[in-house]
Amino acid sequence: MTDLVTLRAAGVAVVLDTSGDGLPRILHWGRDLPDAACEVLPLLSEGPVPPSAPDEPWPFTILPGPADGWLGTPGYAGHVAGTRATARWQVEHTVATERSLTVRARNGATSVSTRHTLDEHGVLAVALTLTRDADADSDLDVAALRALVPLPPQASEVLDLTGRWCRERSPQRRPLHDGTILRSSRRGRTGHDATLVLVAGSDGFGWRTGEVWAVHVAWSGNHEHLVERLPEGAGAHSAVLGGGELLEPGEVRLASGESYTTPEVLFTYGSEGLDSLSRRLHGRARAQTPRARGPRPLVINTWEAVYFDHDLDRLTALAEAAAQIGVERFVLDDGWFGARRHDRAGLGDWVVSHQAWPQGLRVLADTVRALGMEFGLWFEPEMVNLDSDLVRAHPDWVLGPRAGLPRPWRHQQVLDLANPHASEYLLEAISAVVAQVGVSFIKWDHNRDLLEAVRTDGTGADRPAVHAQTRAFYALLDRLRERHADLEIESCSSGGARVDLGVLARTDRVWTSDCNDALERALIQRWTSLLLPAELMGTHIGPPTAHTTHRTVDLATRMLLALGGHAGLEWDITTCSEDEREQLAAWSALYRELRPLLHSGEIARADADDGTVLVTGTCAPDRSAAAYTLLRLATSPRARPGRVALPGLDPDRTYAVRVRTAASDPALVEIRDPRWWVRACDRELVVPGAALTDIGLPLPVLAPGHGFLLDVRARP
Repeated sequence: MTDLVTLRAAGVAVVLDTSGDGLPRILHWGRDLPDAACEVLPLLSEGPVPPSAPDEPWPFTILPGPADGWLGTPGYAGHVAGTRATARWQVEHTVATERSLTVRARNGATSVSTRHTLDEHGVLAVALTLTRDADADSDLDVAALRALVPLPPQASEVLDLTGRWCRERSPQRRPLHDGTILRSSRRGRTGHDATLVLVAGSDGFGWRTGEVWAVHVAWSGNHEHLVERLPEGAGAHSAVLGGGELLEPGEVRLASGESYTTPEVLFTYGSEGLDSLSRRLHGRARAQTPRARGPRPLVINTWEAVYFDHDLDRLTALAEAAAQIGVERFVLDDGWFGARRHDRAGLGDWVVSHQAWPQGLRVLADTVRALGMEFGLWFEPEMVNLDSDLVRAHPDWVLGPRAGLPRPWRHQQVLDLANPHASEYLLEAISAVVAQVGVSFIKWDHNRDLLEAVRTDGTGADRPAVHAQTRAFYALLDRLRERHADLEIESCSSGGARVDLGVLARTDRVWTSDCNDALERALIQRWTSLLLPAELMGTHIGPPTAHTTHRTVDLATRMLLALGGHAGLEWDITTCSEDEREQLAAWSALYRELRPLLHSGEIARADADDGTVLVTGTCAPDRSAAAYTLLRLATSPRARPGRVALPGLDPDRTYAVRVRTAASDPALVEIRDPRWWVRACDRELVVPGAALTDIGLPLPVLAPGHGFLLDVRARP
């Protein structure tokens, strides 16, 4: 008899066959199905047996391997001193609930527990645990433990992301052919080039169209995402999607009684393009970051304003200017501690520098709070300069092999967080500064990849250390939060190199990129929003000329792009003209007005005008309001841009549309403006929703690098 378990939520169904004594098989993952359709899936899931193949139909289990007839990437790989390399899992226990299935199975002296949970947003979370029996007489070396799910035949294209410092989240697409597309990261952190979300979709899928299936590994260390298709398929399915932690040889060795648990691997299905994926992932991200729910405070960060030049009078003037335009959180960046007057010394010495702050740091923090702002502080706890009191006292706390230190990166080495003395030092040092100064927000930075990330074990041997380092990092954040429950933390990693839902289970936002060039930011933010909602992405206004690209961008455009996330400034605004300060004050007021919508709504993205115009909207869940950013990246070969539809609105309602210019009008290259534009700028344009979603608005001829904001409100 076939035993089916059907997990349902938010229009998604996962159907598993738990019959027999082997591991369950996923028969369907995707659009919800009626019960009658689910019941016939076992019949429809057993295809023919072709020549030169196993003599019976082979199942694709939740942990597929050679014993199942699967010759693709295995779910489990490991060995005991080079023996017992394969596994024939026998189920011992199964527990099914409305939205979860937990299974325990055994192979010799090793057991595996699998948990498949479909959350309220329709995201399937998979976690696996291997346990070595207490009486096992030898250690188990775990080579891989991956979560894999089948894909249907209509998944024919693959989208992933790559990037580099200051150019994160660059998309790349390709057909899904036979073979394996494997995105591996061995950087010791998520990485500037991390795919974030690996997507397989139907032919030509886009922001609002096509079926899509995606995977995200919620982990901040080494990891892998993969999509794979074999000529014989995956059981009755076409291909496989999956991922997990990437383990180096010998990194996880289980002695008797020990266990290894994977990070959660998240699988997401969308029936209406990438936006439908993002809505589910955004819902999950919001649910796990309760401190970041709702409108986020306007921030100023001091790095690009003063760099290492910490002077009380200068920073007080900056704080006063910030308060005058409506800033709500003031964050002091690198340079406040130890001998840190430049980037070659002092990192690791987390005590307030008497040289930089002879009166102590509390004097600035109290001034900031008296001006009505929160006070935040920069730390980079995981890194050290060799020229530091910490390393001079504890050279053995530096992560690296016995042969010598790894290559330096930004004049830094890595602190071994798995050394309990090093972690305890960081916890006490950071806690002391937080308490003494009154810090409510930490910008937690991590400015290098990990090279030769090994540590010496009790036998004097070098062992891979990224797994232990990542777990120790998470534990340090957890302990810090236990002591300071209201403390907010940003995950910064030389910009966007640690962006994942593993770190965001313990932090409250990410620094999206070190690049504050608004035009570069447009695409970086757009593709980061594939995974994250706006309020979790730091988006700041930089100086007129970006220090990373040397491009000069108008203030109006810089303000427009900063509205697309958790907004702030990174600029010495004491140098601004009176007119610029007025514009910033108007923009600040606009941000505070719109953030309840921007930080709770559903994303709606589109491309227009041959891809030179980006349309990014945020719609209230009930479609009562929306805000759209329209930005021209480059000139178009067409003289007239044509109409732009506004996705996500209710076609059966009527809306009032206004152009909100945030105190500056965009540059237009035209003799006469569109009629609707004149109306929407002067007062408001009242138009049926169907006209906005199906017909669209004639776009004005925007100068490249310019855009505007549409405020759309439903009429009663």
